[in-house]
Amino acid sequence: MARTTQTKRKPWIKNLYSNREYPDNYTDASFLKDLRTNLHVRIYTYREAIAGITVLNNQISCIAGFLMLYQMMLSDTTSPTTILLPSCAITGLGYLCYRGRRLSMSLLGEDSKTLVTVFLFGYIFSPMLHTLTQAISTDTIYTMSFFVFLANLIFTDYGLEVAMVSKAISLNAAIFGAICLASRLSTSYHAFVLLVEAAIFFVLYPIMTAGIWNPMFLLPIFITCCAALYWISHSVLWLYATTTIFINFVCPFIFVQQQKYKFNIHGPWDEAIVEENTDKNLDENL
Repeated sequence: MARTTQTKRKPWIKNLYSNREYPDNYTDASFLKDLRTNLHVRIYTYREAIAGITVLNNQISCIAGFLMLYQMMLSDTTSPTTILLPSCAITGLGYLCYRGRRLSMSLLGEDSKTLVTVFLFGYIFSPMLHTLTQAISTDTIYTMSFFVFLANLIFTDYGLEVAMVSKAISLNAAIFGAICLASRLSTSYHAFVLLVEAAIFFVLYPIMTAGIWNPMFLLPIFITCCAALYWISHSVLWLYATTTIFINFVCPFIFVQQQKYKFNIHGPWDEAIVEENTDKNLDENL
């Protein structure tokens, strides 16, 4: 009698309310017929991985360069004007390279107004920003600066479409770190120059590198940072050099070796993806 009941029940189908004759935990053999593994998975080569990781090392070098300028002004080995004038000249050349043939008099006028406004308000508010965190201890300032620059590294846009990327958080973290460090400098003019350098390093420089970045640019940046750190601190030089080499060569090697363990499954249970109608797929969707 049990066998007769077993043979008479309806075939299992993918419909929750049509399988009342089957247990709740029943899985039919046809359930996994549409299972697909590793769809649209791209296997990267070691060279591609090295080229991709250079954007992270570029951001690390950017923060290192900013901190080196801070150390120079903190120890009074270099005057603020000696730092400000070359930075402005290099920024001007970078602006011309970035704009290129698109540069026009109207565009130059609008950008000049923005530049003058930023410089003017920065110079006016630099005395207030210089004393904003002056009452906080130096150890606390350096600890906060470490964590906010780490947040800048984490949330910076490296060209990947992921949820954790936030240009606003990254920029605000860097500017907050610059304001914290400005209170350790001797005068408000020092603080003004440091804030200008923060705008150059964390606002203008990422915009330029996002448009014209080439992995080979990291080599002169790395050499420049190492040369500057040689005169500041040998221990920090070794830390920077070993970190950069590890991230740029060892981490891509580990990544390439671990790619063989990728195992993504796809099937009818995946979320539906709604595609917008465009000129290319309009006829196919109709």
